[in-house]
Amino acid sequence: MTTTLDIRRPSRFVAEVWLNRPDVRNAFNEGVIAELHAAFTAFAADADLRAIVLGGHGKAFCAGADLSWMRAMAGFDWEQNRADAQALADMLWAVWRCPVPVVGRVHGDCYAGGVGLAAVCDVLVAAEGVNFCLSEARLGLLPGTISPYVIRAMGEQASRRYFVTAERFGATQAAAMGFVHEVVAAEALDAKVAEIVATLVANGPMAARACKKLVQDVAGLPLDSALRDETARRIADIRASDEGREGVQSFLNKRKPNWLEG
Repeated sequence: MTTTLDIRRPSRFVAEVWLNRPDVRNAFNEGVIAELHAAFTAFAADADLRAIVLGGHGKAFCAGADLSWMRAMAGFDWEQNRADAQALADMLWAVWRCPVPVVGRVHGDCYAGGVGLAAVCDVLVAAEGVNFCLSEARLGLLPGTISPYVIRAMGEQASRRYFVTAERFGATQAAAMGFVHEVVAAEALDAKVAEIVATLVANGPMAARACKKLVQDVAGLPLDSALRDETARRIADIRASDEGREGVQSFLNKRKPNWLEG
């Protein structure tokens, strides 16, 4: 039974995942990590889903690691630390590779592992006044498991600064570096998220999934003949698919595609 997450299904096509530990600003512990992993693994197998919203109840999105969990980890040996870190790495991978587009709704504080969780979202919307911080270096640590996603989302140059300084940076700075897509007033946060979700639901469901995977697979690859061949194959595959044919025909005939019916 889920105890650290509030999972909702407002429609057949949309799921919401709310971190639900407001008393500790939605800080991570082993329970949160396990439940997020299980939730996104289940979402990956749900053919109806077109969008997932990831947010947090209370005053913060996610304040990083739970203090009680950190106290327990202080006594871990190397093997225990490796197993614990692996669980976090596997959870982030489950969110990252979930084929359904994920919209992150960030408010309040977003620290350490919370920044990693934000980084694995496909679209990130932040309220004005959000504080981000990669605080690990202050504790003599490093943001190891979250680094592949944060560096991709934030960029190498910004990561070089904020990994080593552990400075706070705001939503406007995060948007300037490309980490956050939209910054809105706190009272407009839900409306902006709903607007993006509606856009996702209106798109071809298999096309949206294919677009998400395309970015992940192509980013950073050399522009060589193999990439040209692969991208040509992918567009041919989707043009020849039932959804691709329906989408083009509906456009040409000026009617709604069948995925918007009902």
